[in-house]
Amino acid sequence: MSTPSPQRARSAAAKQQRERAILDAARSLGAERSVREVTLTDIAAAVGMHKSAMLRYFETREQIFLALTAEGWEDWSAVLRARLSEFTGDTADPDAVAAVIARTLVARPFFCDLLAQAPLNLERNVSLDSVYEFKTVVLGEVALLVSELCRVLAITERSAIDLISTATSMAGALLQMAAPGTRLRTLYESRPELAHALVDVEPQLTRILAALVIGMRSTGM
Repeated sequence: MSTPSPQRARSAAAKQQRERAILDAARSLGAERSVREVTLTDIAAAVGMHKSAMLRYFETREQIFLALTAEGWEDWSAVLRARLSEFTGDTADPDAVAAVIARTLVARPFFCDLLAQAPLNLERNVSLDSVYEFKTVVLGEVALLVSELCRVLAITERSAIDLISTATSMAGALLQMAAPGTRLRTLYESRPELAHALVDVEPQLTRILAALVIGMRSTGM
């Protein structure tokens, strides 16, 4: 059976609707499997389009997932800033802030997967204009987070940027190492001699971030 061929979106609104459908399909597939396993053909099939027709809306599969990464940054930043706003009065405890950062990231496994894939793959197979657009969104969200982190932790802007960079890069890496829902994870859990490979992302990330903040404060960074 051939793949249905929907009419090309003519109006701006119709184009946006089609793009949204593509993004939603990619999000669903990426969350179900993993980002690296989802092909452009998979996404096209999920929205009932030919793969060649997808290129009218996105230049590559990487551009689709890069757009979802930008949306992930906006979502995570909004939630984290709301949680940080709850810290009032004196400077917050590093452990408490680290726990909030780690918890909000681990609650978004698809975003963490995207965080790992973005610098390795997604940014490397799109146009420079797409990278610029993506980086502009990310830097805007980082600036908003920096303001809140400086307030609650009494650290410098440079330290706040380093904290965000460490949190997001480690969340992406630790999730890959944890290999949730995979045969690797089953292997780690079934072999006692591989217990060291069982990564529990949230507590490990919390410990790393808390230690980083304490170190920043002790050195006046």
